[in-house]
Parts: sequence; structure tokens; C-alpha cells
Amino acid sequence: MKLIKNGYVLTMNADKEIFEHGDVLVDGSVLKEIGQINEADYPGAEVIDAEGKIVMPGLVNTHVHLNQQLGRGIADDVDLLTWLRERIWPYESNMTEEDVYVSALACCAELIRSGVTTFAEAGGHGIDAMAKAITESGLRGILSRSTMDSGEGLPASWVEPTDVCLQKQVDHYHKWNNTVDGRIRYWFNIRTIFNATDELLVETKKLADQFNAGIHMHIAEIEDEVQLVKDTRGATTAEHLGNLGVLGKNLLSVHTVYMSELELNLYQEHGVKVSHNPGAAMKVLGFPKIPEMLEKGICVAIGTDGAPANNRMDMFQEMHLTSLIHKGRLADPQVVPAYQVLEMATRNGAQALLWEDEIGSLEVGKKADLIIVNPDDFGSLPLHNPVGNLVYSMSSSRVESSMCNGQWVMKGRKLVHIDENVLIEQMKKHGREIIERAGIVL
Repeated sequence: MKLIKNGYVLTMNADKEIFEHGDVLVDGSVLKEIGQINEADYPGAEVIDAEGKIVMPGLVNTHVHLNQQLGRGIADDVDLLTWLRERIWPYESNMTEEDVYVSALACCAELIRSGVTTFAEAGGHGIDAMAKAITESGLRGILSRSTMDSGEGLPASWVEPTDVCLQKQVDHYHKWNNTVDGRIRYWFNIRTIFNATDELLVETKKLADQFNAGIHMHIAEIEDEVQLVKDTRGATTAEHLGNLGVLGKNLLSVHTVYMSELELNLYQEHGVKVSHNPGAAMKVLGFPKIPEMLEKGICVAIGTDGAPANNRMDMFQEMHLTSLIHKGRLADPQVVPAYQVLEMATRNGAQALLWEDEIGSLEVGKKADLIIVNPDDFGSLPLHNPVGNLVYSMSSSRVESSMCNGQWVMKGRKLVHIDENVLIEQMKKHGREIIERAGIVL
């Protein structure tokens, strides 16, 4: 057992309970007790003194590209289609399994350092290599394979018939879903509507429903996408997905920038979940209508996107951006307040990933996924308003320790399962080799 004592326990439960001098007891992989705990009742427990520190649920990153970590910096200051066709697709299609493993492990390391305990892979190739990295890192994650059966500019090795795309996803589901002590799940994936036939869209929805899994998809990223779909399929992206019957509670709609009022109402009606990636949105895409979505009761969570889009896998940075950009867009300092941002990064993230029964808040019986934040820094103190400071003041460097599934993955800023020095050298080597192999000229 592990007993965390005397912390500012921010439960993020439905009642918004906070214990200012609270304790958390971990038994195996689950939370056994929260509140005021008598240490003498649990002799032999590992005791961690969290006096002056914040104990809270691990952050949930709902959109990250594990296999893009070594591509940081290869696609800065370009439009999305150039980003995809001239930089990212050549990069990803020239990766070996070992490249993917190093990239995924490096991404996991950065996620741990920023307080993330659960994430959703946005869709890549090399699922087995990604699964190996997640297993070793100790994190919790959802895998999905980048799935495309049409579209211009695709690397030759990625061109697959629809039935092959679908069967590969089913095979990966059977191999990886609910494995590694339940830390890995598998979802279905559609990269973008640019690269998906209506058959792929409809059949993917059927499979996701059949297997009680989610669908991870980039939607309404840029105006050109929405206009193209309107010109070629007779409706905007979200409307077309609605017409096909794809909208539903198990659809995670990523970015979701260019949406009409009608489309927001469709999302509300069908219970679609949204992953807001503010860093990537500001750099490449635009400003989504997040306050409007929240007002309609749409579940909005937060993600970082990949290293070539955002350059930082830092959920504290994303929380800060989320809190600011919508206040500025609407000139309203009261929209998206700090506690709501924390909900987006924890409870809403768990709900978006269909995992709210186990994670997203500190509650008895849920999984012991938590972080300890040490505010003792010139940029974080004084702690008049801990919730506000977490969002408006603190950086990920204040995450001191992290636990996933009841096991430490970081203690005192040191990664438990990853050799940091070895991994850094591997990142340099493999990052260089991929760019050379792909022939990318920056």
C-alpha cells in the first residue's frame, strides 16, 4: 500500500470535493480511501508526505501522435496540406519499427513529465512498437491505427483497399484491447475525411459499435476541408458524418475548428466528444468555438497533438492556452474558468475516452492514477488560489511525482521505468536517420 499524507487533495469528483489537508490510500492499482486517514491503521504502507503539495488526478491527453515525436521542428510555419503531404507523410512512411518505438517511448517520457497518466494515440503506423513503449513506460493509453483508403498524395505503402483497412483494425483490436493489466485499449480510427470513402466511414462506425470501442478522427480542421466535402459530398464535414450515421457517443472529434451552429447542435444531439488542441489550433488551424460547445453541454477535453504540430507535449501549457484564448476571442474574462479547464484535462478527458468509470477523478474504487504537484517555485507562489495557480501560473516542471495504475512512473522528477540518458541519445540518432531516409529538406 501507498499512503499519501497531508496534501491539498483536488479530487475532481462530481461534488468538486477538496481536502485541504487530505490523505490518499492506494491499494494495488486502485484508490482505497480518500480524506483523513489514520496512518497507524496501515502499518507497512509506503508513506509519502505531501505537505504543501497538490494531489490530483493524472491528466488525460486526448490527442497525441506517438510516432511524430522525432519529427519535432520539421513542419513549422507551413499550411496544413503542405504540413501533411510534404513533411509528415514522407516522415511517417519512412519510419522503421525501431524508429516508432523510440519515438513513442520519447513521447511517453515527455507526457509523464507533464503530468499525463492517460492518453489517446491519434493514429499512426507501427502499433506493436507503440504498445511496447506504453508497456515499458507504465502509462495508460488508447492505440489506434492511422486509417486511409483514398486521397491525393498518399505514400504508396499506405494505399490500401477499404476491406484491408478495416480488417487490420479488427486484428489490432483483438491483439491489444484491454491488455497490459488493462492499461492499453484499442480504438478504431479514420485519419481525415480527405482520406476516407463513405464506405470506410460507415463500416468503421459499425465495427466500433460492435466492439464497444471509440472512433478517433480529425474533423473540420481547416476551411478547405469543409468546403471540399461540401463540394464533393453535398454537405459540410459534420453534417455529412451525421447523414451517414457516424456521429455518436463513441466518436472523438479532434480539432473541430470550423463548425456551424447546426453542426454544434448535431454534436449536442448525438453526444459527440471533442478534443481541443489549443497549441496546434493557434499554430496551424484557427479558433474553435469551445465556450459555445461547453454551453451546449458537449464534452470537450484537451489534447496536445503531435510534436510537429504543437512542438510541446505539455498539458500544463495546453491548459494555460485553453484558459486564455477563448477569453480573448470573446473579450469575456469569465468564460472557461480555471476549474472548468481542470475538468477538461481530467474528468472530461476520461469521459471523452469512454474511461470515466476508472479514471479522471480521485474516487474510492477508481484506478490510482494521480500526480503530486509541488508549487514551491517563484512562478507558482503564493498559493492563495491553488486551482487558479495550476492553470494560470504553473508549468509542467512543478509535477514532482506521477502514479499510474497504482505504480510510480516518476518520483522526484526522475522517470522510474525509462533510462533518460540512453533515450535522449536514441532520439538524436533515429530522428536524424528518419529525415535522411525520407529526403525531407527543411
